[in-house]
Amino acid sequence: MPKAAKSLLVTGGSRGIGAAVCRQAAAAGYRVAVNFASNEDAALKVVSEIEADGGEAFAIKGDVGTEADVMAMFEAVDKRFGKLDALVNNAGVVDVVARVDEMSAARIERLLRINVLGSFLCAREAIKLMSTRHGGKGGAIVNISSAAARLGGVGLYVDYAASKGAIDTMTFGLAREVAREGIRVNAIRPGMIETEIHADSGDPDRAWKVADTIPAGRPGTAEEIANAVVWLLSDQASYVEGAILDVSGGR
Repeated sequence: MPKAAKSLLVTGGSRGIGAAVCRQAAAAGYRVAVNFASNEDAALKVVSEIEADGGEAFAIKGDVGTEADVMAMFEAVDKRFGKLDALVNNAGVVDVVARVDEMSAARIERLLRINVLGSFLCAREAIKLMSTRHGGKGGAIVNISSAAARLGGVGLYVDYAASKGAIDTMTFGLAREVAREGIRVNAIRPGMIETEIHADSGDPDRAWKVADTIPAGRPGTAEEIANAVVWLLSDQASYVEGAILDVSGGR
């Protein structure tokens, strides 16, 4: 009997980096669960693209910042695939450009709930399915951080940068916690990437506006980040544990 294809859940998989990861992982042979929070049409488009290329995928709704949604999402993935081999913690939000003294508590709470709490909740549920401690067969988690964790987001969105700093620390600690349970945990720190997230901050052209500050001379693409993510998920990265890989054009 042929070995079943590996299964992967990508949070925030309906657009940008998440969608690129879904497509490239499917091309590498993964069965993919495409998570979305509200834009079902975009998620179904990603699923259709994967299926058109001969892959297997399904869309699943869920707000990663809501515990009940996260638990239901992982239950659905386990029911559909019968296992979980990998998680990409990609879902995240940014708000409009603001100084810290201009930020409301509601803004900061929302951002931390989705970007930080959401990643913790998804990692928790993934570990329950993958860890040998819980009867699983191991797996891999890749967290999507940001170069903003190093740069601080000064005068723009310190709250977003701080949330990604938390993801870096989570990656270091969680990797050491579950390494002997068959789970590898790593992170990608994208730099300035040309995706729809810049429109969310009120400046859709920002990636190219700052191109001259990037040693590579241009923003990156979602596909370039996805290449790195799929490599970290693969057996080619079998001895990579607790690493944070900068994919930032040298910035």
